[in-house]
Amino acid sequence: MILPIYLYGQPVLRKVAEEVAPDYPDFKKLVADMYETMYDSDGVGLAAPQVGLSIRLIVIDADPLKGTFPELAGVKMTLVNPELDILEGKSVTRDEGCLSLPGLQEPVPRVEKVRLNWLDEDFVEHEQEFEGFLARIIQHEFDHLEGKVYIDRISPIRKQLIRGKLKNIVEGRVQCDYKVKQQKPHKK
Repeated sequence: MILPIYLYGQPVLRKVAEEVAPDYPDFKKLVADMYETMYDSDGVGLAAPQVGLSIRLIVIDADPLKGTFPELAGVKMTLVNPELDILEGKSVTRDEGCLSLPGLQEPVPRVEKVRLNWLDEDFVEHEQEFEGFLARIIQHEFDHLEGKVYIDRISPIRKQLIRGKLKNIVEGRVQCDYKVKQQKPHKK
């Protein structure tokens, strides 16, 4: 089932998400629904807060980016209760977009190497280091679990320049090719 993507301005995007227990109701169905939602909206990553659930769950399928980043071929992961360590290294700035911020892309600095501990959808524990663009995707999605969005990492001047676009998203004046949940406009 395709779930609505919660857009910028929804309070759930600013909450620190709770850990997922193995007895979470219909967990496997939720994971399948999140993948279906991500594919329907042409995303490569989706965090549970983006579908209105304040839980520590991320789905990633980076395979569509293999033309630009060959190392992403076949990369598909479900991250439950991930713990992220930023490893030493230089920061690289690249444009990022987000399903919760439609129509925007901004340059975001991120480190190139991270270590991740996580459980898969069967609650089996994993630990691995990631680098390059996959490390960026992981950091972007992990931020959602911490109540952050990528524009929190851009310069104050860039943030000022997109203020009008952010206001349009919050006020529901944005078009999307996917199912969304917008903030209800404030009554005057």
